Amino acid sequence: MSTETGTGTGGGAGRFDVPEIDAFTRVYWDAAAEGRLLVRRCGGCGRAHHYPREFCPYCWSEDVEWEAASGLATLYTWSVVHRNDLPPFGERTPYVAAVVDLDEGPRMMTEVVEAAGDRLWAGMGLEVAFREGVPVFRPRGGSRTPVRASMG
Repeated sequence: MSTETGTGTGGGAGRFDVPEIDAFTRVYWDAAAEGRLLVRRCGGCGRAHHYPREFCPYCWSEDVEWEAASGLATLYTWSVVHRNDLPPFGERTPYVAAVVDLDEGPRMMTEVVEAAGDRLWAGMGLEVAFREGVPVFRPRGGSRTPVRASMG
C-alpha cells in the first residue's frame, strides 16, 4: 500500500469530494491521512462492510470493530466522467468514477487513477493509493499498463 502526499480531509468550503468528518468517522479519516484503509467488521455475523457505520448492515449488530484492510480490490464497474462543474472535479476531467470490490468483501465507490478508462476491464486487480487523505485505487503494482489477470 502506498500513499501520495496531501493536505488531508475535512470537506473544505466549496469542495464536494470529501465528506464532513464527525466523531465516529474520525478514526477512518485519520487512518486514511496516514495511508491506511479501514473497514468495519461485525463480531456477530463476521462480515466486513463499508462505508463506516456504527452497526452491521447485514445483521444489525452493534458489535462492530475497525479493521485494517489489505488495500487490494477488484474493479466491478466504472464510468469515465468528461464533465463535472463541481470543485475540484472540473480540474480532474476526464476521471474514472468506479465501484470496486475490496478483498475483504465490501463494495466501495471510489476513483481509479493512473489508468485511462480504455485500459480498464471488469475483474481488473487494483490497489489503494491516497490523494489528499482520500482513498483512490490504481492498477496493482502501480503499473500504468496492467497485465490482465487470468480468469479461470
